[in-house]
Amino acid sequence: MSYAVARDSFVSTVQWIGSALGAGFVDGGVHPRFGTRNFILPLSGGTYVEVVTTLDHPAADRAPFGQAVARRAAEGGGWLGWVVSVDDIAPVEARLGRTSAEGHRVRPDGFDLRWKQIGLLELLEDPQLPYFLQWLVPIEERPSADPRTSTTIHGVSIAGDAASIAEFLGEPADHPLDQIEVTWVEDEEPGLVSVEFATAHGPVTI
Repeated sequence: MSYAVARDSFVSTVQWIGSALGAGFVDGGVHPRFGTRNFILPLSGGTYVEVVTTLDHPAADRAPFGQAVARRAAEGGGWLGWVVSVDDIAPVEARLGRTSAEGHRVRPDGFDLRWKQIGLLELLEDPQLPYFLQWLVPIEERPSADPRTSTTIHGVSIAGDAASIAEFLGEPADHPLDQIEVTWVEDEEPGLVSVEFATAHGPVTI
């Protein structure tokens, strides 16, 4: 799950969400090709939350991811969207009719984290849609490895059309995500409205 904020709200948002979920975030580093940087919180269940902001860098204006982060931040910040990890991004490339973009960031420990991603153009047009990511590093090096808390993602509320998302994912409309409850809600704008987390101290909705 990706939460986007303006640069002046970055640190306070990281602290707020970390406090709510019962664990501190770790510095993820800079995405030089996208003009962004993030902090991440690995959760139980092979998922993680990132808080991301733009850099004062030309790539933030050029790259679709940087554009998406900047737009959400300009709207006051909030959930940017949700990301689906796939083992092979080629079928998604074939379905969308273009190749994925490669991304990387060098972690503070010096490790070069690399991946491919696709779907940001669709997210810019229709914020209810997820984007897709294929990691190009071993599983033990991925952001979801080594969870810092027992907190898990219990469910998400999405304003949008179930059939459109199901078609985009290639999954059944009545349950597009395994192990995570999806609630469809009405809102003025489509997109990821809220995420419910199961924490050691009970449910927390952000």
